[in-house]
Amino acid sequence: MTSERSQLYYTCVFLHVSFQAIQTSVANSPKRGDTPCWLDSQTLRMLYGELQRCRWEASPFKEVGASLDTAIYHCGLLMAQCPGALNRQLCQHHLEAIMAPLQEATLRLSGSTNRAAAGQPSSPARRLRHWLGW
Repeated sequence: MTSERSQLYYTCVFLHVSFQAIQTSVANSPKRGDTPCWLDSQTLRMLYGELQRCRWEASPFKEVGASLDTAIYHCGLLMAQCPGALNRQLCQHHLEAIMAPLQEATLRLSGSTNRAAAGQPSSPARRLRHWLGW
């Protein structure tokens, strides 16, 4: 893996884990599911900027461009309605719609898009949990 590809891979892993942490925070909130979701908009804005930078740096890697574009699109939708204009379920939906293409981009950058088919852990978080024995 070239250094540019490796750096891009780890940026995608960072973004995936960051959005996953936000999703976990929203899911574990003690409030009811129909209450407004109050995300930290500054953190979301920072991750959006990082996602856009990642997409720009991914321009030589055509196989990940569409995935990153999809993640940027859904992050923009989430930011347009945040904070407080959407319920937790819709917030969770947007976060999943951001994380899925990030996971796909990570797999493509690693060069092993068939890991799930081979029965190996497929997401960076799953690989880490597998490695830790969780």
